[in-house]
Amino acid sequence: MISPATPIASVPRIHRRVLPALRRLGIETVGDLLLYFPARYEDFSAQKHIGDLALGETATIQGVVRRVTQARTARRHMHLLEAVVEDESGRIKALWFNQPFLARAIKEGGAVRLSGKVAQGPKGLYLQNPAYERIVKHSMSDTISNLQPPTSAGVHTGGLIPVYPETQGITSRWLRFLIKSFLPLRTSLQDPLPVATRERHRLPPIAEAVAAIHFPQTRAEAAAAERRFIFQDLLLFQLRSLRERSRLRQHAAGVIPAHVGLIKEFVASLPFPLTDAQRRSLWEIAKDMEKPRPMHRLLEGDVGSGKTVVAAAAALLAVRAGYRAAFMAPTEILARQHLATLEKTLMPFNIGIDLRIAGRTKKKSGPVKSDITVGTHALIQKSVQFERLGLVVVDEQHRFGVSQRAALAAPSSKFQVPSSQKVLPHFLSMTATPIPRTLALTVYGDLDLSVLDEMPKSRRPVVTKIISPEKRNDAYQFIRSEVRKGRQAFVVCPRIEVGSRKSEVGGGISRHSTQQKLLLAEVKTVKEEFRKLSEEIFPDLSVAMLHGKMKPKEKEGIMAAFREKKYDLLVSTSVIEVGVDVPNATIMMIEGAERFGLAQLHQFRGRVGRGAEQSYCFLFATEGGLASRRLRAVVDAKNGFELAEQDLQIRGPGALFGVVQSGIGDLALKGIMDPILVRSVRDEAVALIQESPDLSRFPALGASLQKMEATLHLE
Repeated sequence: MISPATPIASVPRIHRRVLPALRRLGIETVGDLLLYFPARYEDFSAQKHIGDLALGETATIQGVVRRVTQARTARRHMHLLEAVVEDESGRIKALWFNQPFLARAIKEGGAVRLSGKVAQGPKGLYLQNPAYERIVKHSMSDTISNLQPPTSAGVHTGGLIPVYPETQGITSRWLRFLIKSFLPLRTSLQDPLPVATRERHRLPPIAEAVAAIHFPQTRAEAAAAERRFIFQDLLLFQLRSLRERSRLRQHAAGVIPAHVGLIKEFVASLPFPLTDAQRRSLWEIAKDMEKPRPMHRLLEGDVGSGKTVVAAAAALLAVRAGYRAAFMAPTEILARQHLATLEKTLMPFNIGIDLRIAGRTKKKSGPVKSDITVGTHALIQKSVQFERLGLVVVDEQHRFGVSQRAALAAPSSKFQVPSSQKVLPHFLSMTATPIPRTLALTVYGDLDLSVLDEMPKSRRPVVTKIISPEKRNDAYQFIRSEVRKGRQAFVVCPRIEVGSRKSEVGGGISRHSTQQKLLLAEVKTVKEEFRKLSEEIFPDLSVAMLHGKMKPKEKEGIMAAFREKKYDLLVSTSVIEVGVDVPNATIMMIEGAERFGLAQLHQFRGRVGRGAEQSYCFLFATEGGLASRRLRAVVDAKNGFELAEQDLQIRGPGALFGVVQSGIGDLALKGIMDPILVRSVRDEAVALIQESPDLSRFPALGASLQKMEATLHLE
């Protein structure tokens, strides 16, 4: 007997060849299929007689097929299927391009229902690639007059028709058919939401909501069902955060005193004053670390707001209290940048600092003896052992996997501490991607938040301009004039996408293969841009290039030479997005700017403006990207937080991280846009935890949370 728990591979009517495609969509069981929701709806609710159709409208008609012909277009040789459909009010043609298989379904003399857009052709109106559905007539003697306009929605035509995220071999039409056939099993789905929760927030039961979200009668019905599942997903995230906080409170941490005298000495040693935001954040961190339970805090701030200096002060407090500190960065470039900043900032305090990078560390194993260790993933190798690790700082933490972050934060044999002190280190995450509070509360709800929302007074705003194709030569001349003044420039090549998402996911291409193709394409682009700039545009200047296929030592040498002003221009991929600090570089030139997200463009812009001279960011746009709302937002935004809010509105929460959020459903991401809803869900999560800390009173909710935690990745 088939139930929601039945593996999809065990369902007789599903062919084995489509199983890999279903797995790519996350569909492993019949229950997963029922909970695979539409991305949008086609509105075919306008029911019309053929004689009443008007140009440009989208409508549904039904009638008898009078003629079917097939041909190929003269120019592109595309397959063309044409059917003439008749009802009592008239006739109309329906045209389908490159769908020859439809000839098996649409037969002369058959009754059909069609939904689509009315277009104008050389011989009159026609339906353009309409959705279709065959109608079973009551008897062979039925006439056209029996086929009145449809009064209810079918599976594929009429009403609001769901359109699902697809992959190769899996179409929305096939999914609609499959989901409709299993829809009666929705009554067997366990409802994670307690009855009291649903009543408090006026949410429909799961069986009712599943039916409404797949085949709604009205948009209001679809919206109510969607709201229910948004609430459910957000609730699971909030419960996860609250349980993580509770788990952390059960561990001990080394007490690191908030040594006021040492903090004052550190601040006085700096060649610049701290901003009020830096002072406030440093004090929040210091007060957290003096508690006997582990700190778990996110320090977020705009590019250049001084996060590393705050983290350096925290590390100094840890070292003076007898502990060691570790800084982990996602790239070698960023790790080396942190090393340089820490060495310069902590020089007066006689602190031992070393660097651990895979393949580049002289001492690759054994206990770490330095006070502060900076590195990449090399820090979590089994051969690396920390004694009395008191503070872990992870920069751009969303770029690491959950297990990688946990490896540094969790107690284990490689982080050796006295047997009487089984403790967790204090944990500080940093990000230069400003995150709106509603998003941070949901995605990083287990972290306390410190915000650097103030820039050092010495930093001048970067002049940002969109450069149209006809202004390109003027921009080149301006760059040449700045270089002749002794300045330098970055050139970022456009982001490359290998094929479409559908072809990548559904074509049997592995993730590794796709990444390799992406890397090779980006290398080719960098080399082409390097040739163009060095040979055609700036033959009189010294140009270098940097890309992902270079060996670490080669990258390091090029960056060092650029810092030493041996090159005027550096052509690169997005590898320079974070961690590059060249104060003499005053120009950031971004090719194909419309291909990048707002947060990434802001990161690029942050690579300049670090010295005393005025800096510039030029967004080179193609014709299509010139009037982009997104590029205009980069120009107009006063700071990264304002830009992040714009990015949240334009592209959604996932774009803020520059990566796909695996495990975070699309509905949950949509819900983050509503701060009132986020607060309401947060309050509900607190109430449920207070009533049942282990959720034992809500077994279905606990099971859903466990399943979500098993698949959650915030890379």
